[in-house]
Amino acid sequence: MLSRLILIMGLLFSQASLALPFDLPELQKFGDFDPSSLRRFFNEFTGAEPDFDREDRMVGEIEESVMDGDVEFLPLSKDREVFSIFMEADADTPKGGVILLHSRGYHANWSSTIKPLRVGLAEKGWHTLSVQMPVLDKNATYYDYVPIFPYAHERIEVAIDFYKQRGIDNIVLVSHGCGAHMSMSYFDKYGDDKINAYVGIGMGATDYKQKVIKRFPLDIMLKPVLDIYGEKDFPGVIRLSEARKALMDISGNKQDAQKVIKGADHYYKENGSSQVLVKTIDTWLSGLK
Repeated sequence: MLSRLILIMGLLFSQASLALPFDLPELQKFGDFDPSSLRRFFNEFTGAEPDFDREDRMVGEIEESVMDGDVEFLPLSKDREVFSIFMEADADTPKGGVILLHSRGYHANWSSTIKPLRVGLAEKGWHTLSVQMPVLDKNATYYDYVPIFPYAHERIEVAIDFYKQRGIDNIVLVSHGCGAHMSMSYFDKYGDDKINAYVGIGMGATDYKQKVIKRFPLDIMLKPVLDIYGEKDFPGVIRLSEARKALMDISGNKQDAQKVIKGADHYYKENGSSQVLVKTIDTWLSGLK
């Protein structure tokens, strides 16, 4: 914690004379909605809740379809549980445990991006735990999701505890799309002390004319970060890549990296792109010391 305080104090002095490329603009009204309220109450419980009924329906539809891995229901507060899928590493000596967070409105066994990652990384020697993230109505936008980000924090915590209880200490958080927004909000509030590395896929994805509410805390993260996106990713993800890289450079971690998957879009549906994604992540993680 002392090293984190020293880093933050240094950043406060350096940023007094440095205009970061990720300085956030004023938020314009989106229709009749003023998104500045989202910035004022970011990471606070404001009364907005996930659509638990829809989440339960989604889980009911996919639970029986899980063929690779074991279904785990991890305990949450208020007598709730979160659906997750655990897959043991295909190795005598596992490399560690990966927590996977899916994108907005999808689920823990989502066939694009998430299932290829949870199965592919297990084949590479990693335990994988894919966790169901909070959902809203299928037409909900990024601005709709921001108020429920705090509900993702507990899910990240119980996933970390799942590995800790099994004696697995090399824990990596891998998140995609809105899952990256949720993980960034977690780090913004709690720091990254409880993990060993972070991989963000397609970071910064929002909706048309909607702006990122708060700058990602990449500049104060202490653990190695891999920022990875597709060559044909969403324009916002690509446009903000330089800003994300600048923030990572401020953190000073020489193991940080930013990589582009050629030919891939945001969902890695092109032939072979998901396999390249798996290989790229495994190669980077396996090279960390």
